[in-house]
Amino acid sequence: MSKSLLEQLRQMTVVVADTGDIKAIEKFTPQDATTNPSLITAAAQMPEYQEIVDQTLLQAKKDAGAAASQGDIVTLAFDRLAVSFGLKILQIIPGRVSTEVDARLSFDTEATVTKARELIAQYKAAGIDRSRVLIKIASTWEGIRAAEILEKEGIHCNLTLLFGLHQAIACAEAGVTLISPFVGRILDWYKKDTGRDSYPSAEDPGVLSVTTIYNYYKKFGYKTEVMGASFRNIGEITELAGCDLLTISPSLLAELQATIGELPRKLDPARVATMEIEKMSIDKATFEKMHKADRMASDKLAEGIDGFTKALISLEELLAQRLERLEKEVIASD
Repeated sequence: MSKSLLEQLRQMTVVVADTGDIKAIEKFTPQDATTNPSLITAAAQMPEYQEIVDQTLLQAKKDAGAAASQGDIVTLAFDRLAVSFGLKILQIIPGRVSTEVDARLSFDTEATVTKARELIAQYKAAGIDRSRVLIKIASTWEGIRAAEILEKEGIHCNLTLLFGLHQAIACAEAGVTLISPFVGRILDWYKKDTGRDSYPSAEDPGVLSVTTIYNYYKKFGYKTEVMGASFRNIGEITELAGCDLLTISPSLLAELQATIGELPRKLDPARVATMEIEKMSIDKATFEKMHKADRMASDKLAEGIDGFTKALISLEELLAQRLERLEKEVIASD
């Protein structure tokens, strides 16, 4: 009997759930899970997670102290909420959860390092070993430098918003644990830039980008794992079968699970040995030059940081409104 595409994919690639929805994670039982501000914001508005949000807010208010402003409480609560969802997820999955550093710190190495240490300390206080947490950081030059410092401390990082080979090489040279190249967002840019409605999966610019990065890493023996992310269709996923990891939304996981057929391996370290690939070294000047020359990577990194920042602001507003309601309920009950 033929197997589902999802079952076959799991035999060659670590499948990760790209969601903050705990019920979806329970349904698909992935090895790992990734979250980001947009996913946490969406989950925080679901009625079934209201208790987590309320408990996190009230504890943050208590810990911040009587003199704390609403803004201070909400900022504290956001970090706690990301960790609260992470802890719930870790009860379900056997592997790692990715928790994101505030996108507004993307160009501040020192602040990113400090925030990452705080997040790891929260997980440690809850009894979670740092080996089960990946700190998500935007793939700016400053973010990559922060990751280099954190990796030396044994804090593992997932470099996100990655669109160009220059970002990928810099991450590998920094000893980063894992990178998340964004397949679908690359496709979005090319469709808009060229006016094309679609690309065949094998010619999808996002697929080609991740394939290039994967081959480069395997050719030169880098330990950094490649996790394709941000998929628009299952064709992109099947073309990357064999990638180290793929993080996939619940809707596409369901489609893969429902689809029966043969799934050939597309990415394979054994095939890379004979490839002619030029080795590069990326310093800050080279990184900036290549980034400026790559319109797609420049546009999508800036857009991604902006998008995650807006999601953070939206979540902070949501938490502030919820905190006001909780405070009124406490006053009314006294």
